[in-house]
Amino acid sequence: MKKNKTVLQCVLEFKKRYPSTIMWRVKRHAAVIEKHLNPKEKVLYAFAAQKNDNATKIFDTAVLCVTSDRIIIAQDQILYGYTLDSITPEMYNDLSVFSGIFWGKITIDTVKEVVTFSNFTKRALPEIESIISMYMMEAKKLYPNNDKISSVIK
Repeated sequence: MKKNKTVLQCVLEFKKRYPSTIMWRVKRHAAVIEKHLNPKEKVLYAFAAQKNDNATKIFDTAVLCVTSDRIIIAQDQILYGYTLDSITPEMYNDLSVFSGIFWGKITIDTVKEVVTFSNFTKRALPEIESIISMYMMEAKKLYPNNDKISSVIK
């Protein structure tokens, strides 16, 4: 039987593929996600980058993890505590990709907030965009279709 990968293993694989991505304390951030995984939830993909939209801020590392149920974003604080965001498919709106000279950033738009990850190599952008977009398109198909607007238009 194949053993499921941990969040840290996925992040370290990402770091190996894209070594110029700026990330710090990934073990601590990944541990926060591991603590909040549901019993049957499987880790599908994970990466670390800066959770901000400013390329000059390089000490805001967080880990984003795509699981079988949702997207989880975790950031362990230096002194005490942590933050954890959970994005379920019905809350997801859109994903934007921005590529600069050296690094890129992605912006995930949800019903309640906008989350931006920056300072990873721009070579990683297609991979991240494809995985998150494909996952959300498939996951949204599983939710009931509340198309009240389309019935009004017809």
